[in-house]
Amino acid sequence: MEANRISIIGGSGTGKTTLATNLGTELNLPIYHIDGIHHLKNWEKRDKQERDQIVLEKIQENKWVIDGTYRTTLKKRLEKSDLVIYLDYSTFAQLKGVLGRYIKNHGKEKKEIPGCKEKMSLEFFLWVLHWRKNKRADIIQVINEIDNKKVIVFRKRKELNRWYQKEFGKKIRAD
Repeated sequence: MEANRISIIGGSGTGKTTLATNLGTELNLPIYHIDGIHHLKNWEKRDKQERDQIVLEKIQENKWVIDGTYRTTLKKRLEKSDLVIYLDYSTFAQLKGVLGRYIKNHGKEKKEIPGCKEKMSLEFFLWVLHWRKNKRADIIQVINEIDNKKVIVFRKRKELNRWYQKEFGKKIRAD
């Protein structure tokens, strides 16, 4: 695969961070997690304008993998990307992903968000529950505005895993 700038987008619990880490390692690309830019220690939120400025600076680099679906910089990130991977999973798959992550990592520090421990709140659960209804149309609209030849959409983890196995001859490694 030849791509130096890769955006990975999708709802919470789809495995964006895991895929970004794997692709960055395989392709020797710097990895940027927008959640890690957005959140400071103890889940304190960075100013949105500052966050967006950092992201927009990162996409000026020649090589990167960026995961995150933050809408304010989405179009510019996707336009700059050589490859866009959209993990368009069902609400059930997203909920299963976030609940599985919580059970596995509860109380452990998130590698991609230093100083923040895995947690779950009712507010976050409800946000994931309604993500497809509230956010999906916006994502598809932005995707439709860019060169769709560089976009790969996966609707199931099995599809993503088959593609990854074909591209790299190995399975996606979950940490």
